[in-house]
Amino acid sequence: MSVIVKESPIDEKEMIAEAEKALADISRIRESVGRVIFGQESVVERTLVALLAGGHALLVGVPGLAKTKLVETLGTVLGLDSSRIQFTPDLMPSDILGSEVMEQDETGKRSFRFISGPIFTQLLMADEINRASPRTQSALLQAMQEYHVTVAGRRYDLPSPFHVLATQNPLEQEGTYPLPEAQLDRFLMQVDILYPDLEAERRILLETTGVDEAKAANAVQPERLREIQTLIRRMPVPESVVEAILDLVRAARPGQGNEETDRHVAWGPGPRASQALMLCTRARALYDGRLAPSVDDVRALAEPVLQHRMALTFAARAEGMGVRDVVASLVKGI
Repeated sequence: MSVIVKESPIDEKEMIAEAEKALADISRIRESVGRVIFGQESVVERTLVALLAGGHALLVGVPGLAKTKLVETLGTVLGLDSSRIQFTPDLMPSDILGSEVMEQDETGKRSFRFISGPIFTQLLMADEINRASPRTQSALLQAMQEYHVTVAGRRYDLPSPFHVLATQNPLEQEGTYPLPEAQLDRFLMQVDILYPDLEAERRILLETTGVDEAKAANAVQPERLREIQTLIRRMPVPESVVEAILDLVRAARPGQGNEETDRHVAWGPGPRASQALMLCTRARALYDGRLAPSVDDVRALAEPVLQHRMALTFAARAEGMGVRDVVASLVKGI
C-alpha cells in the first residue's frame, strides 16, 4: 500500500511513541469531558476532531442541548483561554475585533491606542452567530483563515492556538441572517446536535438537578494541544484514502460527470473541503487509537465536512431532498 506523507517522514518508533503519548492525553480529555457532557458521543468526537485538526466547528442544534456547556467544558479541559460573544442584530465588527481610542499624555501629545476585542483569545464561542448581520459576521473571516486581524491598516496576530466554535439554532429563523458561503467554508465541520437518548437524558436528570454538579477538570495545556495538532499533520495517509477524498469531493460538484449531482446540486464543495477531510480523517484515526486513517474515516466524516459546503437546486428541494441525502448517496460510491 503506497503512503503519502505531507512533511518529511519521521522514524517509525518515534511516531509510535508520540502517538501513544497523544492517545493517553486524548483519553484524559475524553474522560474529563464525559463527566459533564452525558451521551452525545458523536458530537463530542466530531467537535474534538475539529479542534485536534486545528480547525473551527459550527454546532447546530435546538436550544437546551448543551451547546454552550460543551464549548465551556472544552475550554476548561484543554486549558484554553476562552471568551464568549453573544451575537445580536446590533453587534458591530469593532465589538469583536476591538477599536482604536485617542489618548493624550501629560505633555499634551495625542496618540491612538488599540484596545483588543474578545476575539483575542484561544477559544472563541460565537453564540447564535446567525443573529448578527453579514457585516458583523465578516469580522471573523480573516481571523478564522489567517489567524490575524487588521484594524486601521495594522496587523494584530491572534493567540495560538486559535479556534472558533459557533452555535446556531436551526429552528428560529426570525431576525436571523443566513451565514454567507465564505463564512461557512471557514468551518472545518458542521456538527449537528440531536436530542439525547433515554439513558443519557435519565443521567442528565439525576446529575444536574441536585446540589452538587460535576465540573470538568483540566487535562492538557495549550502547548500540548499544539504538539498533538502537529503530530496529526505528520501522520501518513494511505493512497486509498487520498483517492477516496478526491473522488468524494469532486463527485459532489456539478459538471464533473455525476448525473445525480448535476441534477440535484446547485454548487458543490471547493478544495477547502478536501483539505478538511484530509486533516479530520487523520485526527479521527488518532482519536480512535490508529496511526493512519482509513476510507471508513472518510465515510464517517463526509456529512459533517460537506453538508455546509453544498447547496441544492430548487427542483431537488421541491422533491423534499436534503443535502444529507445527496451526501449519503455519494458516500455509497466510494
